[in-house]
Amino acid sequence: MSTPPFMQRIQETVLIGDGAMGTQLYSRGVPADSCFERLNLTRPELVTSVHEAYVKAGAQLLETNTFTANGVRLGGVGLDGQVRQINEAGARLARKAIGSGRECFVAGSVGPLGSRDSEETHSVDDQKSLFREQMTGLVNGGVDLLLLETFASLAELQLAASVAVEFGLPVIAQMAFFAEGRTREGLDGGQFVAALKSDVDVVGANCGVGPHEMLQLVRQMVAATSGPVSAFANSGFPQYVNGRHVYLATPDYFAARGLEMVEAGAGLVGGCCGTTPEHIAALTAQIQGVKPSRVAVPHPVERRKPVAVEVGESRQTTVSPLLDPARKTVPITVELDPPRGLDCSLTIERAKLLAQNGVDAINLAENPLARIRMGNLALAAKIQDATGIPVIAHVTCRDRNLIGLHSDLMGAHLLGLRHILAVTGDPVSVGETSGATSVFDLNSVGLLDLLSHLNQGRNMLGADLGEGTGFCLGAAFNPNVTHLQGQVNKLKKKLAAGAQFFQTQPVYSSTVFQDMVQALQDVSAPVFLGLLPLVSERNAEFLHNEVPGITLPDEVRKRMRGTVGDSGVVAGMGIASELVRSCAPQADGYYIMPPFGKVDLALQLIEIIKATSA
Repeated sequence: MSTPPFMQRIQETVLIGDGAMGTQLYSRGVPADSCFERLNLTRPELVTSVHEAYVKAGAQLLETNTFTANGVRLGGVGLDGQVRQINEAGARLARKAIGSGRECFVAGSVGPLGSRDSEETHSVDDQKSLFREQMTGLVNGGVDLLLLETFASLAELQLAASVAVEFGLPVIAQMAFFAEGRTREGLDGGQFVAALKSDVDVVGANCGVGPHEMLQLVRQMVAATSGPVSAFANSGFPQYVNGRHVYLATPDYFAARGLEMVEAGAGLVGGCCGTTPEHIAALTAQIQGVKPSRVAVPHPVERRKPVAVEVGESRQTTVSPLLDPARKTVPITVELDPPRGLDCSLTIERAKLLAQNGVDAINLAENPLARIRMGNLALAAKIQDATGIPVIAHVTCRDRNLIGLHSDLMGAHLLGLRHILAVTGDPVSVGETSGATSVFDLNSVGLLDLLSHLNQGRNMLGADLGEGTGFCLGAAFNPNVTHLQGQVNKLKKKLAAGAQFFQTQPVYSSTVFQDMVQALQDVSAPVFLGLLPLVSERNAEFLHNEVPGITLPDEVRKRMRGTVGDSGVVAGMGIASELVRSCAPQADGYYIMPPFGKVDLALQLIEIIKATSA
């Protein structure tokens, strides 16, 4: 039996996949809540134009616009009778975009059936029939292979794969990995490969994570299989801007990480959510014609005076020690992350060490980057009891509806917490495929309003609580933008809603700080300068390209270039120390975010701050 052309090519050279389809259709005016697959019939020229853009960018594999074109998903919009027709059309449109004389493969895109309870609402035979119906349409339309992608359930992927191999075409099976590079069942890349137990031709991952974590997954999968590995990363983490999710990774950054995936052993590399033809063009420039590698990495102005602000009209008036006008030193706070598991002893020990070295408060983040960690409110109470200093508990609008926010904040008051940082929160990066959705009943301004109501002894519906909560309210401010006035306007809305102090996103430029001071000269509430020391070039590029709200100046990125290990720490601490010395005469306070829990770096910065503020 002859080797299929696709399998022969992937053994000879690294293949370049295409990027996101939905992102491109949305950018061309298709509403986000539309059925994109229906466009194969109603607006075929639009779908073809996306495929053509990726072919022009250098893609050697096109995915059909059929990800949700199964009977369950299409049935939800009344199209369950057109499953085969939509899939056949999707295959033919991709083929048409390639044209003649070009070597490019068409992969029939097959996604999960639609909901996490599909296994309960449909029998195994029914599920197989649903997959078979879709795949039959794709094969009839002329696909070269079948691509099973963005599966969150290993069992569902195995079932889909058992149907796909019936058609005699090459099969790629890709899982979606989420928090800390694991599947919904907790498997890492190598464990997924070992557990798949299917006769598929290529194993891989797509969606869920950005290029940084995808690289780790590639290494794990390569170490666990002798066959080809595929990788289709998102373009970093999404940031919510003007009513839509915007992905952050630049094409050059995406391509550089793609080359590293190839060097780690990936044989097929493309893009998922947020990637564009520009990302694929940059990837093509990096890896076109590269031979496959099978090197398997083991698994394994004067400072503004602090203003004492009484908390709203609280029946229990509270003045925070951070805002006490009698203070002789600037406030210093340090952020810690709650643990990923149930053991919080290390976090508490770090908090004790910081308290012993003169930190005024501990910041405690809540599920940063929408990743699951221990609940920070209960941990905040334990840290306060253990250290005797305040904890500023971050509360996001992402994870709770309005009812849950009321309840948890009243519980926080009961636990003795008096400092809350109100933030909108990073959006859930994958949504339904991760089993989680963003709530966002409120944004940060709405949350501050809720907290102000609680301080006044009422909930947002006006019900009397018997007493006020007495919270000191903080909010975030991002000075790392080109047009600062928009952020200043947001800050003033937060002030009007009850904010008493602000903490900035990490700042790396004295120019950014000076622009911020000038823009906020009529704002009396203190603004604590955010400091997040860099530790390597990779760390700097990851923060700049993949983390919402963080922007590094070109000169800082240049200083970090080529640094790793100790040289990276020295360079990063040098940048942070210079910034502290430059900003000291005007800084209201400091908000230190030690990278990777490196409290020793925070202690070094504390000494520098004390020396410059003396």
